[in-house]
Amino acid sequence: IGHHTGLQRLTQRALIGAAFAYLFLVLFAPLMAMAVELILLGAGDALRSLLEPEALHALRMSLVLTVLSVVINSVVGVALALAIVRQRFALRPVVNALADLPLAVSPVMVGLSFLLLFGREGWFAPTLEHFDAKVVFAFGGLLLGTLFVALPYTVREIVYVLEELGTSEEEAAATLGASPIQIFFRVTLPNIRFALGYGVLMTLARSMGEFGAVLVLGGSISGQTQTATTFIHDAIDERKTANAYGMALLLALFSIGLLLALEWAKRRRKVTR
Repeated sequence: IGHHTGLQRLTQRALIGAAFAYLFLVLFAPLMAMAVELILLGAGDALRSLLEPEALHALRMSLVLTVLSVVINSVVGVALALAIVRQRFALRPVVNALADLPLAVSPVMVGLSFLLLFGREGWFAPTLEHFDAKVVFAFGGLLLGTLFVALPYTVREIVYVLEELGTSEEEAAATLGASPIQIFFRVTLPNIRFALGYGVLMTLARSMGEFGAVLVLGGSISGQTQTATTFIHDAIDERKTANAYGMALLLALFSIGLLLALEWAKRRRKVTR
């Protein structure tokens, strides 16, 4: 028995050691390398580079896209989740599967697909020309790409909660004479508020960090379609190291803040259950 227990402890320690080694290699080591590089370059100089017009525009573009993505995907996510869980229709399995599609498709492929629709030779090019509208290499293309990649997070969080809750409270409210709108705002929405908040935080993180789709659809035109992530890419290409690390530091701090918020949201959900 003692030999078996010793072997079990050794295996457990080996697994824990392997997990920490993996995390160090793919997570802590890159962050440490960036921190050391920032110290060598001077964190003050890197942060001051963010006050340049190009950096401010790129950051503003990312913030606007993120806010719009959160608002639109929150509304659409709640509606899709309610349709998937509460409604019964022929295409329900298709809608359920399509909601997860952005998780399986490369963002670069998403950008290319939108180019086929809205590009110069795209399917909708004549319509866009007729209305003098532009999607590719414009704000509309950036928004479409961001909306697509961030779509599943709110939907999935709310679907899980709705399936767990069931319909008993909503049915009780209906028997008391509540209208569908009253049921939603007084029963359904309060019950899904933490799932919605968690989905919003995940959407924030995904939208702010999007790179592939916005690069393909926007072309990273400085002062026009450049976002925070494509700004880093372009700064590295142009060997503007301080600019790249300054923006990377800002995004890293943003991600750490979101991580703390996600942990807080998880604890709140556990407490309320």
